[in-house]
Amino acid sequence: MALAVVKADVGDTPIVFETGKLAKQANGAVVVRSGDNMVLVTAVGARTPREGIDFFPLTVDIEERMYAAGKIPGGFIKRETRPSERATLTARMTDRPIRPLWPKGFRNEIQVIATVMSVDQVNAFDILCINGASAALMISDLPFQGPVGAVRIGLIGDDFIINPTLQEVEESDLDLIVAGTAEAISMVEAGAKEVDEESLLEALAIAHDEIKKLCAAQLELARIAGKAKWEVTSVAIDPDMLSRVQAVALDKLEQATLEQGKLERRDKVSDVRAAAVADVLGDESSPEDRASLNRAFDSLQKTIIRRRIAVDKVRPDGRSSDEIRPISVEVGVTPRTHGSGLFTRGETQVLTVVALGTLKDAQRIDGLGTETSKRYIHHYNFPPFSVGEAGPMRGPKRRDIGHGALAERALSPMIPDEGEFPYTLRLVSETLESNGSSSMASVCGSTLALLDAGVKITRPVAGIAMGLIREDEDYVILTDIQGDEDHLGDMDFKVAGTESGITALQMDIKISGVTFQILRDALEQARKGRLHILKIMETAISAPREELSDFAPRITAIKIDPERIGTVIGKGGETIRGLEAEYSVEISIEDDGTVSVYGVEGLKAKACVEAIRAMTKDVEVGDLFNGAKVVKTTTFGAFVELTKGVDGLLHISNLSAGRVDRVEDVINRGDTVDVRVVEVDKARGRVGLRIVGLEDVGEPVPGDGLDAGEEQAAIVASESRPPRRRRRRLTEED
Repeated sequence: MALAVVKADVGDTPIVFETGKLAKQANGAVVVRSGDNMVLVTAVGARTPREGIDFFPLTVDIEERMYAAGKIPGGFIKRETRPSERATLTARMTDRPIRPLWPKGFRNEIQVIATVMSVDQVNAFDILCINGASAALMISDLPFQGPVGAVRIGLIGDDFIINPTLQEVEESDLDLIVAGTAEAISMVEAGAKEVDEESLLEALAIAHDEIKKLCAAQLELARIAGKAKWEVTSVAIDPDMLSRVQAVALDKLEQATLEQGKLERRDKVSDVRAAAVADVLGDESSPEDRASLNRAFDSLQKTIIRRRIAVDKVRPDGRSSDEIRPISVEVGVTPRTHGSGLFTRGETQVLTVVALGTLKDAQRIDGLGTETSKRYIHHYNFPPFSVGEAGPMRGPKRRDIGHGALAERALSPMIPDEGEFPYTLRLVSETLESNGSSSMASVCGSTLALLDAGVKITRPVAGIAMGLIREDEDYVILTDIQGDEDHLGDMDFKVAGTESGITALQMDIKISGVTFQILRDALEQARKGRLHILKIMETAISAPREELSDFAPRITAIKIDPERIGTVIGKGGETIRGLEAEYSVEISIEDDGTVSVYGVEGLKAKACVEAIRAMTKDVEVGDLFNGAKVVKTTTFGAFVELTKGVDGLLHISNLSAGRVDRVEDVINRGDTVDVRVVEVDKARGRVGLRIVGLEDVGEPVPGDGLDAGEEQAAIVASESRPPRRRRRRLTEED
């Protein structure tokens, strides 16, 4: 196959598609480039359907290779292992827009693999993975009904930026990823700093114009290098089977789907299905017949519910289209944790718990980008009991990681910076019940937990899930969708934000023809729902608690002169380790001189802070040091440790009101004394001391005329000469 290359001029850096050189045994393989980013995307499919399944077995994997950034993986195992969170989220974003574009009932196994081979640390590679997946499927013989394009939009000031650089994303008020076909948008993923709805709609319109260019480039690539598509027979509903099911089950199914309780409705529908199997198929039936009946039954159920909602304007639980289920909120649910919030909306219930730690607890992220750390971490759990089922507990699934990332993105703009709140925050949202939009419930529960923990968030954040049911010209936008409305609906639209604007958005559209007017109406309906939820949340807690929990650690941040950082650390870390051991604290120091002291016991932490302040402040004449420790005695005086790393000289003449022949007659090494600073000579690095109480007994003689070098020479000499001679010589000089 000859090399084929097409280019799409999107933003400042074109996106280039290449095929015909690498991975030629795959059904489709495309290299996507942008700048020095390079991603190889392959698509492979099985010729025959997988037996005994009722879903489309599509798998999308993102393989981050550390060599792409010129790195060697850390740890003992010098190879890549489990996917990073970034890779998992990119895989989800790649999967969502391509999954609906296959023949109805297609059950052949499809695998798409995007291998990141080069990154330039300037442009993001996630957009390339989505576009590359679509392009690889387009040129393959697999029956993909694309293409799909994807673009990122940023907002700096009043200017929208198409495919911004990583640096521009950091400065942007909006990080919006949009995917779709040439006809319509199908997937949206966004984080924002309280962006208004109209700005978001404008960004979506700009994105769709660029998506059309990417789709055109893929169609051109397919024209040049594409293969003939497989002939696939869609699995259709058997009209005869549908008629037979309707005859025995229609009325019963109408009644069963009116049941408002989720579990009760599920059980009643299951009973109707079992009765239909017995009435239509009898005791003996083939797997093919049962599969055909199930398809007919599911189609009938979907038709009943969708018609009832879109045409009759009646939702499964009887609510109006913009009505939110009953909400209850509570804080302080878990007594020994640092903060907790329980949010219940209908049959969806999420408990979020906050744990506070030091900046040392921040998550280190060593991926294909530059090494960074994250001090705000949000995790989401979805155990099987939350939907009344039994299942394996094998760690977080991709969905769990995605929902946690969405909640994290929604709350991140409201988290105070580390200068104001020098803690690492880990939030864990436990889904205890689920019947629709537990991800948005986790946003609400997390806001409650943060306020309960005393975190000074900028503003509370709430989330709401919207839906759409469209039947011909009739459609209805649904606020606060539940499980059946999500499963049978045409749009899943999650919006999180404050009273001032949107902070996170996630949207999946399953049909074409969703106009911008529908999106505008959905955003406005979501805004009203969000404000309603925020008012209810205020009834439980309206502002952050003034004090942290008694069980929360105490972290105090102070600023010191960056040139004094070495004083706090000490030689080989000796000083900082000593402070941590003495006061039972942990200390972290930033390059700008920010020192954070973490202690479980508040008094010890406070004492440590005072010790660091004393250690790093300039010693001034008149400063009083009580209980200072004598660290060395000489023939001419004693050296007293004022703070860690700072000593002063207590001359023999300042030990007592009378004459002192031997220093050891008054004080010895290890003694503690109360001293006052009587001289500071910064040029010579000398600090002179006097015993407290001798201030009015004559003039001080802090160094007896010796400069710093002479004092050190005297110390050396005193250690190398016989004691008797040493004392006599110094006495003669006195």
